[in-house]
Amino acid sequence: MNTADMGLPVAVPSTALFTDQYELTMLRAALKAGTEGRRSVFEVFTRRLPEGRRYGVVAGTGRVLDAVENFRFDAGVLEFLRDRQVVDEPTLQWLADYRFRGDIWGYPEGEVYFPGSPILRVEASFAEAVLLETVILSILNHDSAVAAAASRMAVAAAGRPLIEMGARRTHELAAVAAARAAYVGGFASTSDLAAGFRYNIPTVGTSAHAFTLVHDSERDAFTAQVDSLGRGTTLLVDTYDVTEAVRTAVEIAGPELGAVRIDSGDLLLVAHRVRQQLDELGARDTKIVVTSDLDEYAIASLAAAPVDAYGVGTQVVTGSGHPTCSMVYKLVARARSADPAAPLEPVAKRSTGGKSSLGGRKWAARRLDADGVAEAEVVGTGPVPEDLAARQLLVPLVRGGEVVGRERLEAARERHRAALAALPMSAAQLSRGEPVLPTVYV
Repeated sequence: MNTADMGLPVAVPSTALFTDQYELTMLRAALKAGTEGRRSVFEVFTRRLPEGRRYGVVAGTGRVLDAVENFRFDAGVLEFLRDRQVVDEPTLQWLADYRFRGDIWGYPEGEVYFPGSPILRVEASFAEAVLLETVILSILNHDSAVAAAASRMAVAAAGRPLIEMGARRTHELAAVAAARAAYVGGFASTSDLAAGFRYNIPTVGTSAHAFTLVHDSERDAFTAQVDSLGRGTTLLVDTYDVTEAVRTAVEIAGPELGAVRIDSGDLLLVAHRVRQQLDELGARDTKIVVTSDLDEYAIASLAAAPVDAYGVGTQVVTGSGHPTCSMVYKLVARARSADPAAPLEPVAKRSTGGKSSLGGRKWAARRLDADGVAEAEVVGTGPVPEDLAARQLLVPLVRGGEVVGRERLEAARERHRAALAALPMSAAQLSRGEPVLPTVYV
């Protein structure tokens, strides 16, 4: 596990079975054919962004590095494969010694990407690299989808903090990954304690409607919460009558009440009424937090409301309607033999069904206009033009099997903020449109 962006170290089991069976059957056949040692280059990219999206967000890179480090076929895994007769004994012997010893380059976490961007490049023998396809795509497709949704929500929030609270709306392990990705995309905190433990993300949470309902009255519930958590707590005020609840909340906590949360109703109208009531009661510093199935469009519609923070659940952990980025992992170059000196040759799928790819080991750079604003994503296979040499996007992540690109999660978060600031202003539009930058191949 990535201890650099975690709260505390967490033991991580083997990730070797986070894969599809055909990765192993390809390995078995390649070992028999003698092609397993051919130097190969695989690249991760997407042919298109989800409909209407203006940019993508790279997220999950740190988790990919953890997965590669822990991709080991231990005794239990090998016995499972033997019992299922997935591969033969020579292949099992080869897997017993598996360690990724190649190189991985990629867009750094938090960076934005566009159709055709070579988001990740894996260079190793065919056998070493092909086994990583499924686990890499599983992580990047999920985390990048969540981060893209989070980024759009953060743009819509215009500086108001966002709380990720979707753990109850997805798989328990996906919830942790989603909280991490949402943090990269601009969320300020999470309700998920496992995410806080693993990745040192700020955590928040006070009470649900059940806490109010278990008490004999709303006053009793508020009194119990304030006595326990202090006047700076957040009181949930929409269990019964909002107006009465706000009045009771201020009577109990005083003007030092930290915040009230609204989870239902016409949020725009209710927020205005609650703000007016709080001000009249002298609680001018008490903040208003709204929740209730928010997405980027709902958040944008509340821009004029006196809202101080948003809590988002289902929509962020499911990518706000786009739970995957459709990233693929394709072989783009290989050598004709296992000789380390054998030159690489471009290879690519040729298809009339819209799934063609561009062969060759690629570089990528972002071209800026005279004002320093990004104007194109430039992707090429030949020499890098001199004017783009300092604008290259891929950075080393793994070198000779050793992780070299691990960083703190805060760095990815800051990088995303800077990457967004360098895009044209139209990147912030929520209306449907084409990617904000064209991809230019040279």
